[in-house]
Amino acid sequence: MIRVENLSFEVPVKELYRKISFEIKSGDHCVLIGSNGVGKSTLANMICYPEEYLYDGKIVKENCSRIGYANQQAKKQQEEACGVWEFLTEDFASLQLRMEKICEQMAEENASEELFEQYQEVLDLLDAVDGNNYESNIKKQLSLIGLEHLEKNLVSCISGGEYKLLQLMKEMLMMPDFLILDEPDAFLDFGNLDSLKKLINSYKGTLLVITHNRYLLNHCFNKILHLENKELQEFEGNYTEYGQALLLKKIDNKEQAAAEQEEIERTEKMVDRMQKEASRADIASLGRALHAKQTHLERLRKRAIKEPFLEVNHPKIKLPCPEPISEDNKKVLLKVEDYSLEFDEVLLQGISFEIEEGEKIAMVGPNGSGKTTLLHHIFQGKLKNIHKAEECEIGFLSQREQEIFTESNTVSEEIGIWGPDTEKEKETILKEYCFDKEVLKQKISRLSGGEKNLLQLLRIQLSGANLLLLDEPTSHLDTYSQVALEEAINEYQGAVLMVTHDYNTIVNCADYVLLVEDKGIRKMRMRTFRKMIYEQYFSKDYLELADKKKELEGRIISCLQKKDISSARKLWDMLDDTILKMNVI
Repeated sequence: MIRVENLSFEVPVKELYRKISFEIKSGDHCVLIGSNGVGKSTLANMICYPEEYLYDGKIVKENCSRIGYANQQAKKQQEEACGVWEFLTEDFASLQLRMEKICEQMAEENASEELFEQYQEVLDLLDAVDGNNYESNIKKQLSLIGLEHLEKNLVSCISGGEYKLLQLMKEMLMMPDFLILDEPDAFLDFGNLDSLKKLINSYKGTLLVITHNRYLLNHCFNKILHLENKELQEFEGNYTEYGQALLLKKIDNKEQAAAEQEEIERTEKMVDRMQKEASRADIASLGRALHAKQTHLERLRKRAIKEPFLEVNHPKIKLPCPEPISEDNKKVLLKVEDYSLEFDEVLLQGISFEIEEGEKIAMVGPNGSGKTTLLHHIFQGKLKNIHKAEECEIGFLSQREQEIFTESNTVSEEIGIWGPDTEKEKETILKEYCFDKEVLKQKISRLSGGEKNLLQLLRIQLSGANLLLLDEPTSHLDTYSQVALEEAINEYQGAVLMVTHDYNTIVNCADYVLLVEDKGIRKMRMRTFRKMIYEQYFSKDYLELADKKKELEGRIISCLQKKDISSARKLWDMLDDTILKMNVI
């Protein structure tokens, strides 16, 4: 289907790939993962449009004449007159119209060879997309993802999350030979995310999906492509099994490294002793033996170099350090009273809540319910029913990066506005976030979505904020950065109000949930929230096993840090048993 051989490619100031090779076979549901900014979206685009790039190596597409591509920049159409059914059927309607026109021409004149070829081409295409049954296929897919009630709605009246699902469904209905989905999960609520999982798993064709969503990674794919440090690794199996295999490789490498280190130390002592003997006696054979032993020592040291996929750099996200909080006298930093929001319809009505110092709150609700707009109104501070304490300093991470950055600025120019002055200081702080110094020369517009989010977090770090408003903070972030952000939120002494649909981030960071429902807000304990999620969306058994898996992985890493290889192997056996149970749910 798709074969890439020894592909090398670089963009201005950055090398992306160095002789990478992989193959995607017919029927594979493949996921492309890797750190932010390694070139995942660029690679997907190169597969679609290789003629637009100058690269070394080969991109071979066999039996792959039709490629579908849903990228992360897709925006909701706003045509008032376009209905959902019209939107979903327009490609089929266009094919049928082409067929009718060709048939009319054939009836009116002597059919030319060219006309017969056009007829056969459209006929083959209609057959490939099951054109005779497209209406029933659309109804089945709408029912599968729980959106059959939208059939008669206008596109302009549905939420962004609903539109995104319909857009993906529309691409799948055309049954391309190969379909690429770039971060299809971004900003989807729990219900729509579960529908996306069903949509991906029901698709019979060949898929390449770019995602960092931990729920999808564990439930949707049978092949992993991991792009890291200019190299690429293939793995046949699901994401959980891939992580398990990497962990076992780490254990093996640590054991091998311990044995190698012992040999290095023995050889160093021998070289040291031979050097002392050689300094006392001028014996040619001793000099040759010393040289041979030194060469052996260098080989041992080189062999101990770490492998690129086992030791991936994790960003060290730090949030501001506000003044210490008095537990006995916590102040209210923010109070929202009788807030309402209305566009074409009422989204929020008469809601009230307050945030105290140090509280970590997740605001959860369906797509299009007004959560992001509420965050913006809090940040802007212009409404009379949103009260901010005098000592409240707000840091804001926005979905709309253009509000935060000047896209035409370089990273260096942007950091200079709100951060360090010297290039050396900028390089040092960017390194903490896993940016190379070359990124300073890049324009903001050339950064990936994840890199822009990391840069927003760096901007917040350099502020004195004691209340953070985080709008979908894990969107576009790679899995390493997601975990680093969770750790940073937990260590942060200030208050946090985050809008998120990332289950892991909510349960790992939030003290409680503000649930948006029926145009209002309900305060919910974490235990109640977990129960609701179990009942409505995700498997309780699976999520509990995932928690156990995470705990075991942490204990294994701890054992490796202590060089306790024996305990690490015993824990890995327990991890293997846990993953076997996860795979049958």
